[in-house]
Amino acid sequence: MKNIFSFGYAIGMAVICAIFLASCSDSSGDSLPDPLQSGKLRIEFDNVAGDKNLILNSVTYRNAAGEDFVATKFNYFISNVRLFGADGTIYTVPQDSSYFLIKEDTKASQFVTLNNVPFGDYRAVEFMVGVDSLRSTTPIERRKGVLDPSGSMMDDGMYWSWNSGYIFVKLEGTSPAGNPVNGKFYYHIGLFGGYSQRTVNNTRMVKVDFGELRAGVNASKTPEVHLLVDVLKLFDGPGTRAKIAEANSIMGGQPQRSAEIADNYAQMFSLDHIH
Repeated sequence: MKNIFSFGYAIGMAVICAIFLASCSDSSGDSLPDPLQSGKLRIEFDNVAGDKNLILNSVTYRNAAGEDFVATKFNYFISNVRLFGADGTIYTVPQDSSYFLIKEDTKASQFVTLNNVPFGDYRAVEFMVGVDSLRSTTPIERRKGVLDPSGSMMDDGMYWSWNSGYIFVKLEGTSPAGNPVNGKFYYHIGLFGGYSQRTVNNTRMVKVDFGELRAGVNASKTPEVHLLVDVLKLFDGPGTRAKIAEANSIMGGQPQRSAEIADNYAQMFSLDHIH
C-alpha cells in the first residue's frame, strides 16, 4: 500500500512540475532569438516629394492635381514590423519593440533600429502604417514610448484626446488652394475600426520587396535598408486624386475621404538601396 501511495505521489508531482514548466515557457509572450546568433538591422525612412527631398516650411511642391503647396508637418506611425528571410523564414519584431513615430522635423526618428534580428539574409520588410486596434485599446498606462498619449504627443497632435485614438498620418501645410482665410490645409488620418462603435479602419499593411538585393545580418554587419517615402503619393494613388481645393481639411469626421487617403499612403514606400 505504501508503494502504491509513493508511486501515485511521484506521478502527481511529475504532473505538477510539467504544468509549472509549461507555464514558465508560455508561448503567448515574444521569444527572443539567441543573442549569440542575432544582430541589428536599420531602416531609414527618407521623406521625399517625387524626385526631390522633402523640406518643411520653405520649398514649394506640386501635387498631381496641379496644386502648389508647402509642407509644414509630416508625421506617421510605423508598427508591427516583420522581416522576410531569403530562406523562407519570417522574423516578427516583438510587439513592445515594434512602434515607431517618424517625424520629418526630427531626423533621428527617421532611423529605426531593429535589435535581436536573427542572422540571415532578408529579402523584404513588412509593416503597418498606423497603430493596430489591440494596442490602441490597451490601457493608457501600458502605452509607453512613442505611444504615450501624454506630454509631447499631445503637443505634437498625434493623438485625438476627444476620440481616444492615434493619428496615423499627419500632413499639414499651406497652399493657394487651401483655406481661404489662411491658406492652410490639414490631413489627419486615423481610426482603427472602432472601440465602442464601428468606424473605418485606416491602418494599412505595406510590404517592400528588395528584389535582387539582400539585407544581410551577421556578427560583423548591421545593414541599412533605405526606404523612400513619397508624400506626393498621399495625394495621388489607388484611393483618390486628392485636391486641396475640394477638401482642405480631412480628419476623423470624414470616413470615406480618410479611407481614400489611407489607400494612397499605403503606396508611399519604396526601396532606394541597401548598404
